Amino acid sequence: MRQREERVREIIFLVEETEDGYIAQALGYSIYTQADSLEELKEMVKDAVECHFDEEERPKIIRLHIVKQEAITL
Repeated sequence: MRQREERVREIIFLVEETEDGYIAQALGYSIYTQADSLEELKEMVKDAVECHFDEEERPKIIRLHIVKQEAITL
């Protein structure tokens, strides 16, 4: 009997703010997207995940790890 592959429960995106908006890259998957605003990015990420996975394999949770770089001087 063949075992089913375990379904991915969640997927994590690394989100970076740029001068032009936001970019997001899934950790462990070839999924990338970008948007002008954070709200737009959330919709783009959902759409990208829906396109990448079949419905039965699609993760139920999407986590956004938002990274903001800031430089300070001494």
